[in-house]
Amino acid sequence: MRRGTAAVRHVRGRRQGAHGKLRRRPERQFYFRLAGHLGKTVRQLLAETGSAELAEWRAYEQISGPLGGARGDVQAALVAAAIAAVHTPKGKRPPSVADFMPRWDRTRIKKSPEELFRLAMAANASLGGTVNTTTP
Repeated sequence: MRRGTAAVRHVRGRRQGAHGKLRRRPERQFYFRLAGHLGKTVRQLLAETGSAELAEWRAYEQISGPLGGARGDVQAALVAAAIAAVHTPKGKRPPSVADFMPRWDRTRIKKSPEELFRLAMAANASLGGTVNTTTP
């Protein structure tokens, strides 16, 4: 007798993985953080842990901060923001902690043409470029 689950087949047009459940369901993200923190798979975690204990772990995370590697990311971002703030010229806004947080989800954020133009102009200026307004 074969144990475990049957092979999962890819269905064309069906959204799977990070594009589906994980983004839409924050509780699934919590299960993955907790499972990683406890050294288990999500399947093991859910099979061995009751809903009351899961609720307590969720409350604990809300009180004490993120479980696992995300906590280290926040700590490193705090240090980087503090160092950057010390070196920020007077009158200029210092970078925030969020500016130093890694963004692991690489979902593209759509920018307007005006925003793209503004970013291109800022990059040009920071590299010492000039703007040629005459046309040939």
